[in-house]
Parts: sequence; structure tokens; C-alpha cells
Amino acid sequence: MTATLSTADVPTINVNANCLPEAWEKAVVAVWEQGLTIKTQYDKPDDPPSKDATVMITTADPFNEPRIHKNFPGGPDELESYRQEVVAGIHDHWIDPAAGKWTYTYHERLKAYTPVEDLRNANSPRPFPTVDQIQYIIDVLSDCSHTRRAQAITWMPSCDPKTDDPPCLQRIWCRLIQADDGFVLNMNTHWRSRDLYKAWFMNAYALTDLQRIIAAQIAEKMGVSVRVGRYVDISDSLHIYGSYFTNAEVEIDKMKTTPFTDRAWETSHPAFEMMTAEARAKLAQDPDWYAKAKG
Repeated sequence: MTATLSTADVPTINVNANCLPEAWEKAVVAVWEQGLTIKTQYDKPDDPPSKDATVMITTADPFNEPRIHKNFPGGPDELESYRQEVVAGIHDHWIDPAAGKWTYTYHERLKAYTPVEDLRNANSPRPFPTVDQIQYIIDVLSDCSHTRRAQAITWMPSCDPKTDDPPCLQRIWCRLIQADDGFVLNMNTHWRSRDLYKAWFMNAYALTDLQRIIAAQIAEKMGVSVRVGRYVDISDSLHIYGSYFTNAEVEIDKMKTTPFTDRAWETSHPAFEMMTAEARAKLAQDPDWYAKAKG
């Protein structure tokens, strides 16, 4: 028996794809066509309401080629800067909520989680030691490959609800599956709220690179082969902001009428390799390079 949602319900959408560019395009088109029309807290007076849905996106292998969408809002420079922000913490030094700066990075919440009562107060007590949750995932899966407890969280109920920009990513969950050639690392990420058009592709690119790093470190610790498996991305509110509609509609028309491969690059594409190498060299000299370049 098929359940029927009322027009007052947030739509639920399931997307399946073989690679990241295909996943992004399918999700954008699905939310554009099926999403609920609803206001957001960030709308300007003349902005149309957003398109919004609860969405689960499964990418069969996030390292399948083509892995890069060349038309996502951003470029190889921004993509590499964001990847390093998530997996290497190159922008953790931007965290200074007491000075009105960033309240978190995903890297800091995942690698050095420590609850606090008031983020804006530099003297607010931190009663617990920091927790490296990514190392916990590596350790617990290495010790018991079939455990269901390998997860990391970002949310701090003691302080995040009081901030203007709380984390969108809420939780990472990992599971090892035994295969004929070793093990396969599956990853789920759970998101409270998500900008589908401008943020999703970079989020997924960086988080799946973290998935690769976790798999490699489990493999090293266990002395077995561990490859990256499917990536599942679950968003309670996956949305396209009304302020994007004019520009997004042009791109969405292409997504609906032509193959995604027309707008995708393999990671070996000379232009992508060149721009990524240049970004890495500049970030190695100055982690703030891309932010300064954007002004």
C-alpha cells in the first residue's frame, strides 16, 4: 500500500546515482520539480520562497568517474580549499566565536569535539576533554569490523541552538562490510539543513574524501584491503533558495534535457588537474589564500 502525503507535508525524495555529478543533477531536478514551496529565515523581501524536501541520495561509488561537475557554483580552487578545510583543518584557526568569527568547522567538531555552554564566551567552561571522533571510528571498526557504533556527531545542544549559524552536518555513520577481496567501507552522512544548489557538491566531494581517508587508515591498522563503498547522504531539509532561481533555472533546463556527462570532468582532466595543483601549492604557502583571493 502506497502512502499519500498531504500538500502540508515536506516531500520525501529518494535519488540513486553512480557518481557525484549525476547525483547532484538528479537531486537538483527532483527538488526543483517535487519540492515544497516554503520561505526561509534568510530570504530578502523580494526573494521567492525556496524549494525544499527531505532527501536521501545514494551514490553507488563516489569515486566513479566522472567525479567532478564543472558547472557547480564554485570551481577547482574553491573545491580544493574546502576539501582541505574538512579533511585537514586548514581553516580551524578561523574559529574564534568570542571575537565574532566562526563558531566551528566540521574538521574541528569531528577531530576535537568538546562541548561548551556559551561559544561566544571565551571563558565558558569546557568540562570534558576533546574527542577525536574520526580516530574513534577508525579504532572501533578496526577492533570489531561489524560494529554498528562507528559514528561521529557535530551538534552541541548546550550551545548550537543559541548561534545564528549552527552546523548543517549532524552525524557521520560508517559500517564495514566483508567482501571477497577484503572489506568495503560504507558511509552515511546526516544533515539538518542543506543548500542543494551551491553547497551540496562541495560537501559531498569533501566528505567522500574523508571516507577514503578513513578506509585507508582502517586498512593500515587491520592489515587488509578496505575500499570505499556506497555513500548515502540524508538531508532533513535539502533546498534551493529562491534567490538562486534566475541563475539556477538556466542550469536546470540543461540538466533536464541533456546528459550530465556533458557537464562533468574526470579527475584526470588536464584543466582540473592544473587548477587543483595550483590551488594546493598556494594553500600550502598560505591556507587563507583562496579566501583572500575572493576578497
